[in-house]
Amino acid sequence: MSIDTIAVAGATGRLGRHVVDVLTEQGRQAVPMSRATGVDIVTGEGLDAALTGVDAVIDVASWHASDEAAATEFFRVAARSLHEAGQRAGVRRIVAVSIIGADKATSGFIVSQQVHEAAHLAGPVPVRLLRAAQFHEFVGQLLDWQPGDTAYLPNLPTQLVAARTVAEELVRLAVEPEAGPVQEAPIPEIAGPRREIMAEAGALLGERRGVKVVGIDNPDMPDADLAAAGAFLPGPHAKLAGPTFAEWLEAQG
Repeated sequence: MSIDTIAVAGATGRLGRHVVDVLTEQGRQAVPMSRATGVDIVTGEGLDAALTGVDAVIDVASWHASDEAAATEFFRVAARSLHEAGQRAGVRRIVAVSIIGADKATSGFIVSQQVHEAAHLAGPVPVRLLRAAQFHEFVGQLLDWQPGDTAYLPNLPTQLVAARTVAEELVRLAVEPEAGPVQEAPIPEIAGPRREIMAEAGALLGERRGVKVVGIDNPDMPDADLAAAGAFLPGPHAKLAGPTFAEWLEAQG
């Protein structure tokens, strides 16, 4: 039985917009779910109605701030809510996005993904997880957080990936036929085609914005030592897909 009607939790977010676009381009019916569409996956408002007739859910909803405790509670409650409503509606599969290195993190926002993953895997609806690298779009967010002519970004290794590329992989996981266990180990990963330095990527964008980007060797951020050691880089089993950050930036015009 094919999966044609797919609800997207977090449909108006940075990643969710791309997921909706991919589904629409493939001729599938996308059911956008966000507070803007009258669906709250935390309180459950509008959720049962939205999931009526839905074959699968792609969960790309995210917390809007970096606070670890608040993010953890959001992901725990949201995952449980999606599973409970999904089970009532007869949803056959949930696909959820996480972050590469979530299992290694000890503090900060990424730690919340440990709870996010566990809550999904413990739910009654079969789940497929996908861990993704930081998005190309995240570089611009880092600059936005530092208004002015100079921005300070970490000299940390990363393997940036386009949100559109991640969206395409999430849709593939949602619609492909079953092939063995729904959630296998290791959890699949997706990242960009090559290793980059966050500050160097920021400098490319900074040139366009008229912002000088200064690289910081010892950034004051959660798990900076782990990041410097490559803990948040993709593993050997990861799917690597373009474009590179420079190619993506050029395509933005």
